[in-house]
This record gives sequence, structure tokens and C-alpha cells, in this order.
Amino acid sequence: MMRALHAFALALFAFAGVVHAQNYPSRPLRFIIPFPPGGGADSLARIVGAVAGESLGQQIVIDNRTGAGGNIAAESGAKAAPEGYTLLQIGRAHG
Repeated sequence: MMRALHAFALALFAFAGVVHAQNYPSRPLRFIIPFPPGGGADSLARIVGAVAGESLGQQIVIDNRTGAGGNIAAESGAKAAPEGYTLLQIGRAHG
């Protein structure tokens, strides 16, 4: 999971200049995570969100959607409007 968040942060930084040139984002972004507040994943998402938000010039709002093994968060992300203002963190299967 740590690698996925690092990749997410690097992707945000890599595209920050391109996105900024297009006046995107023009409002806060929503970052859905399938973990409860206060845990390690939540803390890391908030740190990444703060740094990426500063780079993008917009706030990144952390939206904790726990339960059903991540399915509640996935459903919330899938039902979000396809405008590019909702990010969804997913985990990888262990096995």
C-alpha cells in the first residue's frame, strides 16, 4: 500500500504543471480511502493529500469510506461524476 501511495503522489507531482496550465483543478478534489480515520493509511493519505494539494493549489479532502472489504469506497468512487475530481485508493489482494 505504501508503494501505491508513493506512486500516486509522484503521479500528482508529475502532472501538476500540465494540470495547472489547464486551470485544473479549479475546486477541491475528493480522495476516497477504504480505511477508518486515525489509522496508518489515513495518516499517510492526509500527508500525501496535503503535499499534493499544496502543489496543485487546491485542497484534497480525505473521504473515509470503510466497510465491506473496500466495496463501499469502490462503489462511492464508481458512482462519482466522471469529471476528474474524485480519486480512489484501492488496495492489492494478498495471497
